[in-house]
Amino acid sequence: CSLAVAWASPPEPFAALAGLGPAVCRQLERYRAHWGPDPLPRLAREIGGGRRVLLPADPAFPPALLALERPPLRLHWQGRGGLWPLLRRRQAIAVVGTRRPSRHGIGMAEAIGAALAQAGWPVVSGLAEGIDGAVHQGCLARGGRPVAVLGTSLERVYPRHHRELQAEVAAHGLLVSELSPGTSVQPGHFAARNRLQVGLAQAVVVVECPLHSGALHSAALAMQQELPLWVVPADAGKASAAGSNRLLAQDATVLLDPADLIRQLGPGPLAPADPSAPLAARAPRAADTALLSALGHGASLEQLCLALEQSASVLAPRLLALELSGVVRAEPGLCWRPV
Repeated sequence: CSLAVAWASPPEPFAALAGLGPAVCRQLERYRAHWGPDPLPRLAREIGGGRRVLLPADPAFPPALLALERPPLRLHWQGRGGLWPLLRRRQAIAVVGTRRPSRHGIGMAEAIGAALAQAGWPVVSGLAEGIDGAVHQGCLARGGRPVAVLGTSLERVYPRHHRELQAEVAAHGLLVSELSPGTSVQPGHFAARNRLQVGLAQAVVVVECPLHSGALHSAALAMQQELPLWVVPADAGKASAAGSNRLLAQDATVLLDPADLIRQLGPGPLAPADPSAPLAARAPRAADTALLSALGHGASLEQLCLALEQSASVLAPRLLALELSGVVRAEPGLCWRPV
């Protein structure tokens, strides 16, 4: 049947399909209720004007986010689309913490961001004041790929003095928000984005946070999902670290040196052949000639895997390297086109 007929169909036929359980059908009904009986005009308005939107039906949409109790209805994004295959497989590390850190916390956040970037790991954080901004700056300083999950819509900058930093993240990494353009700034949005940060990562690092902090929510989500959780210890008398210090009594791993984290994680999906070379310095390899030939005028990751008989885990980093070199352009739907 046509897409229009499928969209208007009652829920019973979907429930009868193999592989669709009650939970998936409930998500589908919430999604259809949100978009209304005729979603095309609204979709055209939101996706038009150069904006990029990832919808749950898109093969690039991270499945871990669909499994959340409240999955996002869409993901607005800006930046390097070639990072989506890595985020879909949670090949990134989330680093979180307080907006009012100590000098020690700022220094550790920058060092952790730099170490992860050097090892080839995309670094997920929230672009907020304090620890978030420091870890993004450390990542960028080493030519890494920061992923900022915003608590605002993409066109807003919060805090305002992060305008230049947000632009750098968009240029070298990825900005992500579940909020539509024009959405007003509300405190609850910053707490809600914690679930997205954790859902894009395979491990979480808490640098420093007080007893009442969104970083503790991220840590709780990581423990619920049985993800590795590292915590940087701090002075027991500092209120800014009272929450993170308490996590150390809850089976979190002590992180004294960023190098210890890298030894545990190993090289990331973007690790260069020469570990001493920054990621941004990599050039396309001669072996990518076959990949570019298979790409033709444009192809999806699935088509490329079939054509070259290689796995997505092998091709995705090569496609991202070509994108960073300006050879190809990523588009929604895990598709690439030559520039």
